[in-house]
Amino acid sequence: MKNQKIAPYGSWKSPITAESIVSAHVDFMQVVIDGQDIYWLERRPSEKGRCVIVRMTPDGEIADITPPHYNVRTRVNEYGGGAFTVDRGTVYFSNYQDQRLYRQHSCSEPIPITPEKPWRFADGIVDRKRYRLICIREDHTNPGGEAVTSLAGINLDGKQDICNLASGHDFYSSPRLSPDGTSLAWLEWDHPNMPWDETELLVANICEDGSLGTAEKIAGGFGESVYQPEWSPDGVLHFVSDRTGWWNLYRYRNGQIEALCEMEAEFGIPQWVFGTSTYSFESPGQIICAFARHGVWHPAMLSTADGFLEIIKCRFTLHKNYSLRAMPGCAIYIGGSPTEASAVVRLDAIDGSTRILRSSCNDVIDPDYISIPKPIEFPTERKRTAHAFFYAPKNKDVTAPADELPPLLVMSHGGPTAATSNAFDAELQFWTSRGIAVLDVNYGGSTGYGREYRRRLEGNWGIVDVDDCINGAAYLAAKGTVDPNRLAIRGGSAGGYTTLAALTFREFFHVGTSRYGVSDLEMLAKETHKFEARYLDRLVGPYPKAREIYRERSPINFVDSLSRPVIFFQGLEDEVVPSDQARMMFNALKMKGVPTAFMLFEGEQHGFRRAENIKAALEGELYFYSRILGFEPADAVTPVPIVNLDSWTG
Repeated sequence: MKNQKIAPYGSWKSPITAESIVSAHVDFMQVVIDGQDIYWLERRPSEKGRCVIVRMTPDGEIADITPPHYNVRTRVNEYGGGAFTVDRGTVYFSNYQDQRLYRQHSCSEPIPITPEKPWRFADGIVDRKRYRLICIREDHTNPGGEAVTSLAGINLDGKQDICNLASGHDFYSSPRLSPDGTSLAWLEWDHPNMPWDETELLVANICEDGSLGTAEKIAGGFGESVYQPEWSPDGVLHFVSDRTGWWNLYRYRNGQIEALCEMEAEFGIPQWVFGTSTYSFESPGQIICAFARHGVWHPAMLSTADGFLEIIKCRFTLHKNYSLRAMPGCAIYIGGSPTEASAVVRLDAIDGSTRILRSSCNDVIDPDYISIPKPIEFPTERKRTAHAFFYAPKNKDVTAPADELPPLLVMSHGGPTAATSNAFDAELQFWTSRGIAVLDVNYGGSTGYGREYRRRLEGNWGIVDVDDCINGAAYLAAKGTVDPNRLAIRGGSAGGYTTLAALTFREFFHVGTSRYGVSDLEMLAKETHKFEARYLDRLVGPYPKAREIYRERSPINFVDSLSRPVIFFQGLEDEVVPSDQARMMFNALKMKGVPTAFMLFEGEQHGFRRAENIKAALEGELYFYSRILGFEPADAVTPVPIVNLDSWTG
């Protein structure tokens, strides 16, 4: 472009600042349709991460429903989700501060419908016939033991009576009531399985007294993962199953399971949180859905009569928070695109057109500052292929010297059973618009590529993921796309573990960032919460039988092998990865003389929700890279205390 300034990579001036990212941004979660009203949940960094229910009426009026002193969030399974539902204008929600359920008529003051006990609730539906809420209950009455999860019925008569509907299994999710109110479907599973490993779909008739009759298993078990049971408007049970190796749509009709649309694509996702949805009924004969192929999501319409799938060509696909709900004539979903911020989107079922109902970002970013992701496949270990999205540096105002290659920042997503996507991410563009290339890796173990790809990580966490991150970066360096002498890696949670493992056990990357990352697998196995208590059985091995493997793959035990600078970001109240792990790793590097920094945020848990902390972490990371990789930020960012920097010789 004409009149471009010449500046080194990393030193480009960008309008995508940390302040702009947090000041005008919200996160959308969980769409709910009630009649003609549309509801969704907004997480607002500017309000210290408070989650607020918002309603849009048929005339287009948008207003907050949640009063200022409430925070709509549940801690069931620690990750939550499914925090509210709505029925005929009445809202039922979980309040974060006390984890009680509340009922709220219109915009009136909420009234608690559960007692003050150590219980948590999620994934509720209203049983109109019996004037009750059916939901998941997590009982923490025994402080020294594991929480007890069950299906519960909560009377709505004001007496705060709760009855047990189903129990005895480690986990329950997705209670779904048939349209005539006579049958209930749900999912259940037990340790050591995670819901993407194996679940069972059950159905039971509801007795006159409200209890459940004998449950019938419809699908699941024996290595089959079932996701999102839903009843069609005419009373046919549908669900997603990976019985073929791919999460496809099925229905249970006349005592038989029928495939609706078998294809090598994913119509499901890992159930990290409650209340997600990848399909919904526009009518008895038509499903509006989304599926992932080669890691990219596509909206589509599916005929229940003949299984014909029509891909909808529109700029918004399903966003990573995975919430899609339909009503006659349209679907409402949380959408994303490579160039636009996530939004609550209305999809017309007739012509496939889309309309933004609410954007997550008030500021429109000039497309000339936005890097478009390029899906790439690259060779990795065992003659396999791995996947990633590559983002080249882009800024219309600046170019780099002709003889310089950009630094590369490799991103390792969390989970690790999760995935990254090609949807717009302002934090990612923060780096590319400053002249830093990004490789967002869907390493072996990621979802979106079928069960076989997902299971590559079994027994190999800390090996396959690290191999794929290294091989992806090496692939770009060999092509002359990035600077082989300025390679960084970052990740949060499980991605933080991959980062630390790559820096500790391999001599490849030059610097790294761990955001609430795992450094001690043994400590994680012994101290983590119920939902993930046996997660590592598959990823590493059964504990304590495989204790030596846990120790061999824990970076904290081999800090003498770590000679690369690392910055740590951690929430003080993190129950998933305790802050002691980051502190131990930081202290070990400090004693060894390696440049390191540690930022601990009060009031934060697993992930950062408050605007000031998101901003501080992003700017702190930029400052750390600039000191290690040798560039000067164009922004006036607050310096982060880095120990051992002055004596570091690299």
